[in-house]
Amino acid sequence: MHAPTSPRFFKWLLAPCAVLLLGSFNLQAQSSTGFVISKIEPSIVTTPSISYSGATQKSSRPKSWMEIEVTFGWQPTTPPVNSSDKYADDIVLDYYVLLANKNAAAPQGTLLTGQVTHTSVPAMQNDLKSVMYINPRTLERFFDGKLPSSASSAIVDVGVTISRQGQVVAQKSLKSPGIWWPQYQKTSGYLLNKNETPFASLNSDYYEAVKKQ
Repeated sequence: MHAPTSPRFFKWLLAPCAVLLLGSFNLQAQSSTGFVISKIEPSIVTTPSISYSGATQKSSRPKSWMEIEVTFGWQPTTPPVNSSDKYADDIVLDYYVLLANKNAAAPQGTLLTGQVTHTSVPAMQNDLKSVMYINPRTLERFFDGKLPSSASSAIVDVGVTISRQGQVVAQKSLKSPGIWWPQYQKTSGYLLNKNETPFASLNSDYYEAVKKQ
């Protein structure tokens, strides 16, 4: 005769299902806001070489940066009529980058978090761009002094959310389904927006404007 199954067992069994259902519900609810994240693209890029005059140019060897580019869109359910409704300010993107640097101090890897706020984001667009960077020294720090050779070897996963007026309106993960990042300890201060890097003056018309803090 089998012993009766404890309530704790059922709670353990149903918990993952509840998380998946909640994630699916949230995604469906967020799609009605008109914001959608379509792509997350991490890549390794080198420090840009910029010539200038008026000061001595100091030579240094270009190093590797991690670039995380996000493509998103905003298609309001009700097309904007007034010019003021055709653009949105304070669109916040939160980045969650799980590094593949598993060690004794970080057995699951290190989760870097960062936030960028965009202004004058246009409606009725599907190819809007946002980007964040990890500088070479940070990569060296978390990878025992060695720069990763590729984005795939440096990153386990990347999660991104879009918030407007304090509410999450879209979310996407590079690999895993659902919202996985709350289970990790967050490490902030190491993800940089474009204006905080040597890439600030490059491709200005390609990325959405960053709000000055």
